Amino acid sequence: MDVVRERPLDISEAWVREYLKEIFEFHFERTPYWRGVAERLKPDLDEIFQGNLTEVFEKIFNAGLTVDEDYLRPHWLEFVPDNYPGRVRFYQSSGTTRERAIGHWDADYLKVLHSYMRAALDEIYGLSNVYHEGHQMRAIAHGPYGWYQDEISELVWSYEGVLYFIGMETDGLKRVLREQGLDAVLRLLDPLVRYTRRVMETDRINTVRSAPPLMSIFEPYSESIETAIISGVGINREFFEYLSNTFENTRLIPLYGYYLFGDLVGIHRRGEFWYYPNYPTTLVFPMESRGEEYRIVQRGERGRVAFIIARPEVLVVKFEDETALRVPPAGPFKWDGFGDPMRDVG
Repeated sequence: MDVVRERPLDISEAWVREYLKEIFEFHFERTPYWRGVAERLKPDLDEIFQGNLTEVFEKIFNAGLTVDEDYLRPHWLEFVPDNYPGRVRFYQSSGTTRERAIGHWDADYLKVLHSYMRAALDEIYGLSNVYHEGHQMRAIAHGPYGWYQDEISELVWSYEGVLYFIGMETDGLKRVLREQGLDAVLRLLDPLVRYTRRVMETDRINTVRSAPPLMSIFEPYSESIETAIISGVGINREFFEYLSNTFENTRLIPLYGYYLFGDLVGIHRRGEFWYYPNYPTTLVFPMESRGEEYRIVQRGERGRVAFIIARPEVLVVKFEDETALRVPPAGPFKWDGFGDPMRDVG
């Protein structure tokens, strides 16, 4: 993993295939859930990992290796390798749409994720040119405790900045927003709103990290905000236009978050938001069902979002209840991404 930390945006396809095969072999031998899969299905990994990366991705899904979300949620311990030697922490999902899921990270993955985040943000948004010895990053972040707090802390500290983290209860928030509106959400989050205003009125905050519905809190302070980092499926063209008009001198950075791999960096392209996974530990392609097989859609087409999360401490192959466009490489990313994700909240 040293290669990934040192050159996170320069990962070759051949290296990714070899890495993936090693991760699958490790978990088929050491992890209770995957040992059971190997005994039941007897997949031929040598055959699966022949071909280019998209072919390998398709063969993994067509070999019956997907994990059902309803199984993963109550059986998360089956996905921890036996006698795993790393430093494992269990995190929860936000729970904004359904009951919280639990997943685990090795502490080393936080370093891998940070390397990817820092490299991408500097390459795309030039943050290293904004925040330096002569101009300190002073940040405030909203979010649930767990990986979210760890990730943003490491990022701010890497710019030698200071961070106010204001935790929030996120259970069922998207349903409240959809059924009762923004005012109802802000009433539930009254302590967060009060403490945020207290900080904004006292300190010289120039960087914020929050969710789309909460950006209205920062409108009175828009002139002082240099960078706004935002995640959530509420990011769309209309929301971006609102932000651009309200925060005229602010760098707007979209992220895509998921509890098993953290945040992915986004780029605004053609009125859409394109996101790029942190290879090789996270692979994402939109797929479609063709008869009894799954195929990755063509670029520009929409399909169901499919993940492979492949790390020494965890292996998950799954579909999301979400669709997205397959988009080509852009900016510093040499691999395909996914764009304009849309979720059925239900």
